[in-house]
Amino acid sequence: TDPEISKLIEHEEKRQEEVLEMIPSENYTSRAVMEALGSVLTNKYSEGFPGKRYYQGNKIIDDVERLAQDRAKKLFKVPHANVQPYSGSPANTAVYFALLEPLKDKIMGLNLAFGGHLTHGSPVSISGKYYKAIPYELDKNGLLDYEKIEKIAKREKPKIIVCGATAYPRIIDFEAFGKIADSVGAYLLADISHIAGLVVGGVHPSPSSYTHVIMTTTHKTLRGPRGALLMVTEKGLKKDPELSEKIDKAVFPGLQGGLHDNQTAAIAVALKEAGEPNFKKYAKQIILNSKALADKLIKNGFQLVSGGTDNHLIL
Repeated sequence: TDPEISKLIEHEEKRQEEVLEMIPSENYTSRAVMEALGSVLTNKYSEGFPGKRYYQGNKIIDDVERLAQDRAKKLFKVPHANVQPYSGSPANTAVYFALLEPLKDKIMGLNLAFGGHLTHGSPVSISGKYYKAIPYELDKNGLLDYEKIEKIAKREKPKIIVCGATAYPRIIDFEAFGKIADSVGAYLLADISHIAGLVVGGVHPSPSSYTHVIMTTTHKTLRGPRGALLMVTEKGLKKDPELSEKIDKAVFPGLQGGLHDNQTAAIAVALKEAGEPNFKKYAKQIILNSKALADKLIKNGFQLVSGGTDNHLIL
């Protein structure tokens, strides 16, 4: 019915098959994920949460969302998961909306120019315009300087510290960040959008024991559709027993209306795939490939930030 769009999709499919993609935030979903995303679930409206909706006809949708929630909780070893955020930026914004006072409270995150994300306090983002942003940076070797980060935290007393990055090629020490956040009474938000697949694959440490809230997109190393997860940890509930409710209310009705049910189902499929044994092999191979490429680039005269890589990306 639309030859023009059909042809463009065919051209993009061909491009993806023939071009070496070097963008670490992109991945290839399975056919099963794409089938769920392109299903009749896109026709439904379902504002609210399972068992408490504002539209009729949501019994099946409730089952879909509960399944996605259960798979996320099991995979990341957390007591609470919200699978509704449209993507990573709205998800991070929901955390701030839930826990911070605009124009008053401070966010401390990695400077954009040093590998942080726009939503970690960049002055051009809502995170930097509506809240007081306190940046931290990498050292001269391109590594996180945890002692310096601690000094900044103790001086500035942020309400939220964000650990995680959009461009950092090394292992993140979540335990060190946890101690820093605890020392100043801050909430610790781990943005693991890039490394979520490596975490569940067992090739990067998990933040679940050291942080209060975990946010991840679902379309990078997790190999799912575009979307995001917001998860509250056991440590988060000990700090704030109402944290799960605060996060949920910030997502809906705070920032979003109806969730994308087809996206929820596709996320559920991706989470099931990520829990299978061959996903661990996949995650391990990502690291081996990345290190092999880094080694060859260094031998050919390239200067790499931090001198190499521990994960899926190279700078």
